[in-house]
Amino acid sequence: MKRVAVFGNAGGGKSTLARRLAELTGLPLHVIDLMPQLPALGKPASEAFAEAHAELIAGDEWIIDGYGTTALAWQRFAAADTLVHVDLPLATHAWFVTKRLVKGLFAEPEGWPEGAPVWASSLQSYRVLWPCHRHLTPRYRALVAEMAATKRVHHLRSVAAMRRFLADVAREFGR
Repeated sequence: MKRVAVFGNAGGGKSTLARRLAELTGLPLHVIDLMPQLPALGKPASEAFAEAHAELIAGDEWIIDGYGTTALAWQRFAAADTLVHVDLPLATHAWFVTKRLVKGLFAEPEGWPEGAPVWASSLQSYRVLWPCHRHLTPRYRALVAEMAATKRVHHLRSVAAMRRFLADVAREFGR
């Protein structure tokens, strides 16, 4: 486990899982949402963003959390040796977005882009939940099924599975 892509629908706990994974493995964590020149949702990546992404995935070790664009996400999945798909029930994703929104009214959520508006960002998360579930999630599921023969694949379908995964990583890395 040297190059890890963490992905899934909004609000699934991917960022929390990626941060903990970085702590356990010592691998550097890169959050797409915090990269400069992040493209707007549904917009093509700027040349600078695409170059920064290409440089990032050419590296020897990384954990990358986030989406960016479809084209860049699939490049990242191809470059990764480990895929971690957070695939919780849609209602759980919605609940976690709600929890983050409520908590964000009192304090900036951990790992949240500095100065990002919690209310507007949460509304955007609600807007992408169903389209992602309907269009991207089936593609993600096909990807992890296809890549299971050549990569380390973790298809996490519950919060308990996420906890077990992190416990397994902690044992593997002696932490």
